[in-house]
Amino acid sequence: MSAETDFYIGVDVGTGSARACLVTSKGSIRASNTQDTITWRDPHDHRIFEQSTTDIWSKICIAVKKVLEDSKVDPAAVKGIGFDATCSLAVADFQGNPVTVTRGHDIGKVGTRNIILWADHRAEEEAGLINSTKSIVLNYVGGTMSLEMEVPKMLWLKKHMDPALFSRCQFFDLPDYFTYKCTDNNTRSFCSTTCKCSFVPDKGWQEDFFTSIGLEELVDGGEWRQIGGAKGRIQAAGTPVGKGLTRKAADELGLKEGTAVGSGLIDAYAGWMGTVGARYMENGKLSGFPSLDESRHRLAAVAGTSTCHIVQSKDGIFVKGVWGPYKDAAFPNWWMNEGGQSSTGQLIDFIITTHAAYPELKERAKQENKNIHQVLLDILKKLSADNQVDSFTALMKDVHFYPDFHGNRSPIADPRMRGAIVGLELDASINDLARKYYLTLEAISLQTRHIVSSLNAAGHDVTSIYMSGGQAKNATMMQLFADTCGIPVVLPMNGGEAVVLGAAMLARIASDGIIQAEDMWRVMVEMTPPGTLVAPSASPKDKKILDAKYKIFLEMIDIQKRWRSQLEEATR
Repeated sequence: MSAETDFYIGVDVGTGSARACLVTSKGSIRASNTQDTITWRDPHDHRIFEQSTTDIWSKICIAVKKVLEDSKVDPAAVKGIGFDATCSLAVADFQGNPVTVTRGHDIGKVGTRNIILWADHRAEEEAGLINSTKSIVLNYVGGTMSLEMEVPKMLWLKKHMDPALFSRCQFFDLPDYFTYKCTDNNTRSFCSTTCKCSFVPDKGWQEDFFTSIGLEELVDGGEWRQIGGAKGRIQAAGTPVGKGLTRKAADELGLKEGTAVGSGLIDAYAGWMGTVGARYMENGKLSGFPSLDESRHRLAAVAGTSTCHIVQSKDGIFVKGVWGPYKDAAFPNWWMNEGGQSSTGQLIDFIITTHAAYPELKERAKQENKNIHQVLLDILKKLSADNQVDSFTALMKDVHFYPDFHGNRSPIADPRMRGAIVGLELDASINDLARKYYLTLEAISLQTRHIVSSLNAAGHDVTSIYMSGGQAKNATMMQLFADTCGIPVVLPMNGGEAVVLGAAMLARIASDGIIQAEDMWRVMVEMTPPGTLVAPSASPKDKKILDAKYKIFLEMIDIQKRWRSQLEEATR
């Protein structure tokens, strides 16, 4: 068992940065460091997002060494390291060299840009082919495989790569790549393989599926070496990988050879791990120690560039348009469903920064020494007073926003969905920017309600939302979540550290040799700082407005689908 003098390092690889935290066995963060990473875009193709494991690993090493330096903790006191990362496709050869994924004459050769980021949408045609198969694998992704998952991207690479080069590739979901980098052991995690790579719970890889879509070489006589091997080589979260850190990896990280490395999690699942065990302050008292069964009522919303919504269940629950159910994704013999919004934090930034009044907003924020969000709230308060309404919800009651600028992940599972605003005026002022800002928060909240409602209608019983990520700091948005969904929201002590805290929990689980769900849950509760409860507080009038806007939100989905069908019919 862990002592209070034991330390653990969690590493979170997000969309734009790599972050390391040094954490005690009680969940206290002694030191944290974040390093920016590079994302390459294609100016001629908005679908392309690429990264480099070489770049990210170098930043991880800097961050880990920095937290050791800042904390003055002896590396020998670090008992384990755990990783989470975005669900992006990393490609290497069997010697571990990065393999280029960029379209062109270098694709398939050793090179720098070897990650197809989760947000990359190049594989739409391949996803369409996969979704036409009616394979059993589709049952475990809500009936429709997203083009953001790894199999469509692997199929795209096969179509664009020399066959000889393709056959020499290893394909990793990004968290698994970094445990491989640390240990030279290329086993995979249940989280990555089940959630993103079409590993079917209790059945394993489906040979007929991969053959039918043109990826028959991955079968490899039943060895499946390119995607991690057969069932016995896939591990539960936090299981020790290999013999721990190799000498080379230990030297690069500044740690000791043999330090335990926990099997990784996709970042959203690490966010689940780092939040849903939280107790919370209510009426001045700390809530009681929650049971493992309570975990199935707590939805984790991991909100950054995009948002993932994760809930656990004892039995597999099939939810149309929602990914899963995934067995063993976090706890052995428990199941997970994962909803999501492809663009949330990214959408808020887009609405603000593309508005004509953005330069004025920046200047005003500078003059008033406030962040831009506070300035926008100040403007909304004045607008509410000028219009003699007592809430921002009432102020915006006649404008409706559908937020899927980057397609719908769930529960519609349609990458062709696009955004819409109804109720526009000839107004490009900073007042209009403030209105559109609040409208964006409202639309994201309405879509969260759509996801929660779909989960509960299918058999889940979500009674609270546990937030993490940058959006957890937006108090206005968090109150909107509670009011729109009609359930409390629990905010972590530090929303920005929840995901990396989940990664540190993997390190402790690996170091302590924990294998049972009850013991994993105990670690989560022990290491998660108390959160803050945000209860629904909408007035009866505002609640009626939000309920009416939710009905309109659903109508906007139906209308967009109907219009699309009419135009497809017209252009045949």
